[in-house]
Amino acid sequence: MSKLVELRHEGAPWNWLNEIASKNRRTIIGLMSGTSADGITACAARLGRSYEGTGLEFIGMRTHPFSKDFRSRIFELFDPPTSTVDKICSMNFELGIEFANAAISLANYLSLPLNKVDLIGSHGQTIFHNPISKDGSVHSTLQIGELAIIAEMTGVTTIGDFRKRDIAAGGEGAPISAYVDYVLFRQKGKGIALQNIGGIANLTYLPPDCSEEDVIAFDTGPGNMVVDNLVSFFTNGELSCDLGGSAASKGKVDNDLLGELLDNPFFTRRPPKSTGREMFGTNYAKQLISMAKQRGLKKEDAIATATMLTVETVARSYEDFVLDAGPLDTIYVAGGGAKNPTMIDWLRRRLPKIRIEYFDSLGIPSEAREALYMAVLANEFVLGRASNLPSATGSKRKVILGTLIPR
Repeated sequence: MSKLVELRHEGAPWNWLNEIASKNRRTIIGLMSGTSADGITACAARLGRSYEGTGLEFIGMRTHPFSKDFRSRIFELFDPPTSTVDKICSMNFELGIEFANAAISLANYLSLPLNKVDLIGSHGQTIFHNPISKDGSVHSTLQIGELAIIAEMTGVTTIGDFRKRDIAAGGEGAPISAYVDYVLFRQKGKGIALQNIGGIANLTYLPPDCSEEDVIAFDTGPGNMVVDNLVSFFTNGELSCDLGGSAASKGKVDNDLLGELLDNPFFTRRPPKSTGREMFGTNYAKQLISMAKQRGLKKEDAIATATMLTVETVARSYEDFVLDAGPLDTIYVAGGGAKNPTMIDWLRRRLPKIRIEYFDSLGIPSEAREALYMAVLANEFVLGRASNLPSATGSKRKVILGTLIPR
């Protein structure tokens, strides 16, 4: 007889969950694998209360990289011709094992007994995101990394599937980071933005003294995804990213090609909006490479143009959808793009009147940001608080995000 059945037989099915919720502080591990699918970031934190009263103590983080072969198998799932039902089914459980091992590894690294961890919040690995269908199909999103495996291997109550309820409520399921940005970083008398440049780039604008309804958040377009694809192609898979922005710094941006790329209607569509690998993934990169070859561009020129595409779409997003909404003092940049000095230098030149700083200056390592956010969302779930922002996702109403698997 399972523990849950035993509890039901005793007439107290949720006592264990109430015990977690009633604690003054909860120890939570957050797990994240982003659109780049290069590994899992695990982050541990202690969280007290919730929403605007959330108290945060960052404990530590660790990265659990995927092997080259494992990563290539994940990438097969991004492309319908190479993605099959059996591959998705198997990888869902294999990734569950990887997520569980990432949590266990972090706990060991921090000398944190798993029986002292109250919750695990796991984002999973997005393999398809279809928030606005053009063919009449149902709006949908799919993250894999079986929650039951994580709960079983760790013995910790696990919460995940954070995007799906927002889509069920009419939203795009992204960006879910906006709620946590608001909870943790809103400021009195100062307008700031949190700019993530991961595989996809997204921003959250927090006006001075803002309420939930004032928050502006959306995906701006490709972050590192297109650049990474080009680097992988030109190096025959030996490199997966433009280390230090080296290749882009040696290239020359082709403004005519850049202009064609900027004609994509996604960039001018008003928020709420989100995107993913379906729009800016491998097929998009292949088209860009073909266009670059037709123009006789060197590989450095193609990479420089792709880098500037990210810079320009981020900058235009602020100019078109943010700056008229209120003052903006500082943009805090996180994600892999923050490690690309060429990209950051070009962004500073493109937005010279706005201070651009690194997210780490807010007291949390940039690499831990998204995993930490999963811990915060798990905390909100267990306290029964809705944690989506309709202003960011377009949902019809506020809803509690997540699915729970008991310990």
